Amino acid sequence: MKKFNIRKVLDGLTAASSSSAASAASPQSGNRENDMIQETLQSEHFQLCKTVRHGFPYQPSSMAFDPVQKILAIGTQSGALRLFGRAGVECYCQHESGSAVIQLEFLVNEGALVSALADDSIHLWNLRQKLPSILHSLKFNRERITFCHLPFQSKWLYVGTERGNIHIVNVESFTLSGYVIMWNKAIELSSKTHPGPVVHISDNPMDEGKLLIGFECGIVVLWDLKSKKADYRYNYDEAIHSVAWHHEGKQFVCSHSDGTLTTWNIRAPAKPAQIITPHGKQPKDGKKPEPCKPILKVEYKTTREPYAVVVLLEKDLVVTDLAQIGYPIFENPYPLSIHESPVTCCEYFADCPAEVIPALYSVGSRQKRQGFSKKEWPISGGNWGQGTLSFSEIIITGHADGSIKFWDASALMLQVLYKLKTAKVFEKPRGKEEKSSTEIVDEDPFAIQILSWCPESRVLCVAGVSAHVIVYRFSKQEVTTEVLLEVRMQCELNEVESPEGGGEQASAVSTPGTSSSPQTSLPQSHPSTSSSNNSSDGLRDNVPCLKVRSSPLKQSPGYQVELLIQLVWVSGEPPQQITSLAVNSAYGLVAFGNGNGLAVVDYLQKTLLLNVSTAELYGSTDPHHRQPHSPRKTRQPSADTLHKKSCMSGLSNFYSESMKKLRSSYLSKSHGTHQRSYARDNSFSRSRSSSVTSIDRESREVISSFYFCDSLSKKSETVAVPSLWVGTSLGSMLAIALTVPSTPEQRMQQPVGISFLRLKGGILRMAQLDASGTLLPHVYESWFEPNAPEEERERPRRRRPTSPPSSQENPDCQYAVVCSEKQAKVVAMPSQNCVYEHNITETSFVLRADVVTMTAGVGIACFCANGHIMTLSLPSLRPLLDMNYLPLTDMRIARTFCFSNQGQALYLTSPTEIQRITYSQETCDNLQEMFGELFTPVETPEAPNRGFFKGLFGGGAQSLDREDLFGEVAAGKASRSLAQHIPGPGGMEGMKGAASGVVGELARARIALDERGQKLSELEERTAAMMGSADSFSKHAHDIMLKYKDKKWYQL
Repeated sequence: MKKFNIRKVLDGLTAASSSSAASAASPQSGNRENDMIQETLQSEHFQLCKTVRHGFPYQPSSMAFDPVQKILAIGTQSGALRLFGRAGVECYCQHESGSAVIQLEFLVNEGALVSALADDSIHLWNLRQKLPSILHSLKFNRERITFCHLPFQSKWLYVGTERGNIHIVNVESFTLSGYVIMWNKAIELSSKTHPGPVVHISDNPMDEGKLLIGFECGIVVLWDLKSKKADYRYNYDEAIHSVAWHHEGKQFVCSHSDGTLTTWNIRAPAKPAQIITPHGKQPKDGKKPEPCKPILKVEYKTTREPYAVVVLLEKDLVVTDLAQIGYPIFENPYPLSIHESPVTCCEYFADCPAEVIPALYSVGSRQKRQGFSKKEWPISGGNWGQGTLSFSEIIITGHADGSIKFWDASALMLQVLYKLKTAKVFEKPRGKEEKSSTEIVDEDPFAIQILSWCPESRVLCVAGVSAHVIVYRFSKQEVTTEVLLEVRMQCELNEVESPEGGGEQASAVSTPGTSSSPQTSLPQSHPSTSSSNNSSDGLRDNVPCLKVRSSPLKQSPGYQVELLIQLVWVSGEPPQQITSLAVNSAYGLVAFGNGNGLAVVDYLQKTLLLNVSTAELYGSTDPHHRQPHSPRKTRQPSADTLHKKSCMSGLSNFYSESMKKLRSSYLSKSHGTHQRSYARDNSFSRSRSSSVTSIDRESREVISSFYFCDSLSKKSETVAVPSLWVGTSLGSMLAIALTVPSTPEQRMQQPVGISFLRLKGGILRMAQLDASGTLLPHVYESWFEPNAPEEERERPRRRRPTSPPSSQENPDCQYAVVCSEKQAKVVAMPSQNCVYEHNITETSFVLRADVVTMTAGVGIACFCANGHIMTLSLPSLRPLLDMNYLPLTDMRIARTFCFSNQGQALYLTSPTEIQRITYSQETCDNLQEMFGELFTPVETPEAPNRGFFKGLFGGGAQSLDREDLFGEVAAGKASRSLAQHIPGPGGMEGMKGAASGVVGELARARIALDERGQKLSELEERTAAMMGSADSFSKHAHDIMLKYKDKKWYQL
């Protein structure tokens, strides 16, 4: 195991560049054995693979159901295939071409599925393995596929095409039959024009030799397979969308483009037996109803046949119970409500405290809707996996409507635990005419932008797009808040000159609070009456973007509002959206920042501690030499034209300049070539864009990250003190020392002090290691019931990571880990010497970086804009994993990608789906055990004379030997140029494993009979040989008996 010496230091403050690998200076003298850090994390601990996909299938296009296996399949417009069984049994597959799935057909109870794609290919999927794979593919070259039909217990698939022809495919070998139904022979003289594509194929439920063919133009043909001619033809003026048989096979019904349903008797083709318009208005004068929207799907079922109906909507899956009065819907057990409101941000917490999930479930169970069907979910196929993970996982999603959802993500499952509505604290306008003129976004003003959650204390802090921050605390008791505590803030930037133009720059001004709590007294804020909301020149001033509700707020058990903070308009300028956020329960503080500066708020005493611009943090030693901007009053465009935007565009404002360049280069190619230039300070380098859109923002330093910790920030310190580390978009890291009273009584009475220290560092992520290289956990206060009586409340003491005392020989006993968009560094504290440095990427930049804990150790996980996922060891920053996983083509991925502990990560792969991945070799090795089984061996029920299976599968009284009609002997071979057979990755071996039912039954029966006959023949031969041997033995025994028959015993 390789050892790394922490005494090998590199003067990172003067180095301009470093090699792509971790580098260190020559060792200093006096090293001891206990100064050596042994790293246990190695490259063999990492492997990248997808695990599961949750959520509603994005843009669904087709659906199929296996009524015996009780498995539901949904295909999408992007070629995805989602399979659903019982709760917790889900599977995601993807067609390589990415073409839309236009139809799905189950081989009922076979463990196989046929998919037809818009690129005119059909595929056979093997569902008898945990990860389904394609066994065969057939690509049509000359005709476009429009409809497929696979009769129950048949190996012959009917394929209708755009030209109106029907081809027949053997799904056992995936080869075409020579039997073809040509459109001109099907319609003959019934139409003078081409009938259009085939939109329906089905066989008569009572006679498998009769095939019903529906053409788009309105013609329906009843085709006799044996005689190869049409028995009847049915004509209607409106286009057909779907056709369905009556179970007796004497009638069928068609749905049309004008909203009509026509019912036909098969022996009366002259006119329909009935024409109805179920959704159209019925005129009183008996005239024809007015046309309405097309009926896309019709089913012809009799009483007691169906027990439920599955409806696939554009953004939902609804299953209705037809057996109960009122037709209630079933409660959906799948996590298909992720997109109930668009996801705007998400966070992933693996290995969180075990008691958190039961606590969230207990309060969330009261939020469940009522009125569902009392029966069990009918899609109940498959079995759960045997493997599991030993740690709890929680996913938190923020949404555009201001809601926040907590999800139990343990063991590759996903179940909603609790939903929080943050918009309840604000007044909602009843209409657009009542919309406030102070809002800075046109749509979704309550959208969640950033989440910060402490699992141990259960304190939640959220930042919204309307420049507001809300602090929540978890309580099991219901309370009613009469007046919400609100802290308003405004900030006059140093870079803005005073209106008088006297050259004296205005300092930061803070105005906390419009109300006070019984325990504390807040400074008086500016009056918030309507008369004072505008300055003398008519500009909006000292008004927040959203109006807080004035009526008492009833807060149910769960997360309850502790504090609301709003940034306000200043001199007609709207507040900037918040770019970074952090909350700490041990200190009782929340910190947030934006392009103007940062603020620190004491949410226990409801006090604004710090509100300062970024430039003031540096003091007189600002390394970026900012030039004063023009006065704010000289800006001509109005705030309405500059700052009104949608929620999604607003969310992109808090990204760094590098990410904005990414969006420009990927999504706005027409803007021209984006050149990169490089600006270096003495710590971190960052790429810069010369594009016009970012020139104005280059000089503004945005607060990009926070980290609360007990640290040795000053070189003279020997004891770790509470600190706030601040990372900026220009590559600087600053440490703010906090003076936090130690006891709860002092904490509520004594103010928190602040001092400054400048420390160069990274901008994306910061963390702490102790002297042994172990990650120091964040400081927190364990959860307690905030609404309990004071005498019953047991306030747990604040937990602090312990650091070993420093010595004169080795004064450094902590290490700061900082990661920027380009580099990662490990800095010894308090000496502030750079011990290790690594250039993560030269040609791209890091979008997300997290310090993660694995079973074998601690490391840094990074996701770059070029799609690479990388991991580095700590503290030496050795590269352990570098895989090109996902080229970034969508800002949604950049906004939602996040790493978690134990090798887990996720991102929003579509507006409705979450993709989870793992970068842990251990998890990859256990995936097969954790995945559920889709196929369960079940005997196929016999179809009754009249009932469910007969109507669903098309089993009839008159059977048909399709092999005699469609086989090569009777029908010949199809043209080779018509379609191309492509063996799947499963191959023939996979096909043997996939088939165990009717498909391939004849072949298997023949093989079994041959084997049985051979064994019987061998048994017969062995029996004959044994009989011959017995006869011989009997003869010899008889001869011996005769030989010694008359002899005495003494003569033997």
